[in-house]
Amino acid sequence: MSERFRRIRGLRHRRDRTTVPLTPEQRAARERWQQRWNLPILLAAIIPLVATSPESRAVQIVIGLGSWVVFVVDLHVQRRIVPDYLSRRNGRVDLIIVILTFPYYLIPGASGYTAILMLARLARVARVLVATKGLRRFAARLGRVVVVAGIMVLVGALVAYGAEHPTNPGFATVGDALWWGIVTLTTVGYGDIVPKTTTGRMAGIAIMFTGVATIGILAGSLASLFRLGDQDAGQAVGEAGGSLSEELAALRGELQAVDRRLGELADRAARASSGSL
Repeated sequence: MSERFRRIRGLRHRRDRTTVPLTPEQRAARERWQQRWNLPILLAAIIPLVATSPESRAVQIVIGLGSWVVFVVDLHVQRRIVPDYLSRRNGRVDLIIVILTFPYYLIPGASGYTAILMLARLARVARVLVATKGLRRFAARLGRVVVVAGIMVLVGALVAYGAEHPTNPGFATVGDALWWGIVTLTTVGYGDIVPKTTTGRMAGIAIMFTGVATIGILAGSLASLFRLGDQDAGQAVGEAGGSLSEELAALRGELQAVDRRLGELADRAARASSGSL
């Protein structure tokens, strides 16, 4: 029995290794599809993790079914692009995730599925980040930004707490200082906690600049992720290419006219020389 199992496993491993590579057309089609489907699939992966127990039944149905349909559509399109997608590792993982993340909790009487559904949704997020190059770059950049911003908030909050705590009741605890640092970083500025010392205000300025830089980096990363400027860039390249081709055509016409004129002059010179002889 064990020998048979090892043989089957070896054949499966050999089949995975001999998977036919994607053609350039399939790779290009997958990249175009991922660029178009990045935002819906990212929202479908994250929103169910945030809105875990909406009060309205209608909202629960929309979130559960809507997020599931997004991944079903993605699986269908991936299979249209790569016919043997379900026989590949990523295709099998996508199929398992689609089956596990079906909103069974919407079925009356179904219960005890919450833990499995949460794990499947987390696997869905991980699958999205692993499968898409743009999302991988975005996640890596976001991770670095979060680390830098978190360090700045922590250091700034501790500095402000040390300077403000003796005289400012707003900084009664370290938690209050961290709350102030996060609010300052996000540029919300509730105004419930305000530093009064020079050191505290300088820490606030540092956190403010970090927040502005963080928002700018995130905006640029999102624009790069969803290729918001590609259409305009493509139009500009098309217009430049069109004007260049028109100029080349006009130059070619002028050269042909000059060539004809030189030919006429050569014929006249030949006839004049023959007449003089």
